[in-house]
This record gives sequence, structure tokens and C-alpha cells, in this order.
Amino acid sequence: MYDRTYGTDWETLGKDEAAERAFALGVAAVLGEPDPEEYERVIETAANSYDRSIVELAYAEGKRKASGRREEFDGDEDVWESLVEDGPKTTVDEDELPTGDRDGLPAALESMDLLDRPVEDRFEAERLPEFLRK
Repeated sequence: MYDRTYGTDWETLGKDEAAERAFALGVAAVLGEPDPEEYERVIETAANSYDRSIVELAYAEGKRKASGRREEFDGDEDVWESLVEDGPKTTVDEDELPTGDRDGLPAALESMDLLDRPVEDRFEAERLPEFLRK
């Protein structure tokens, strides 16, 4: 099913295309047609660890959705068509990525003013904090 829909004669993939193919490979794996070599090729297109995690998440999401849909449809072809051919395409929107505060800090660190206070004197950072001084 994957080969018929996407083919394997590609040279390079963008982020969106890699995530879409990974999703389809996850669906195919649940439907009994895993292709670990193609999955590894798709993962290798990731430019960095963040992009790689997006591809891995798309693969896991394809597996999860296919597992949940197997009981809804009569055959594997119907599951494939509903999730991959007719379903929404998996895309990565750069504007909606959760990056946290200004430097990409996780949300848990956003409220810590410890990281935001200015150091007026270079040696101030090495001195005892004021609340520890007598």
C-alpha cells in the first residue's frame, strides 16, 4: 500500500513530506506491511534531533490511529484509504511549534525570574546573594 501511494524512489524529503510518509509507514506497520528500511531512510532525512522527533511522532501517530480504526472498517484497504489517502495530511507548521519563552525555554522555566535578572557587576554573580549576607 505504501509503495503504491508514495513510492520509494525519492532522493530528498522536506519536513512535511517526511512526516507524512512516516505517518503512512506507521499505518502500514499496523496493517501488516511494515517497511523498516524505508522508515530508516525517512528518519535519516531529518536535519536535526528535533526534526527526527517530529518524524518519529508522526510514525507513532500513524500506528495509534490505525490500531483504533481497524475495528471500524471491514478491511485493511479501507483503513489505509481513510487515514492516508482520504485523511488529513500531516504537516509541521513552524509558527505553532511549542518553543517556550524567548530562548526556547520550556514553560516550566518561563516564570523563573532567576534567569532574567541583570548582572550589573561581572563579579556579582560570584558573590553571596543578598539574603545570605548578614
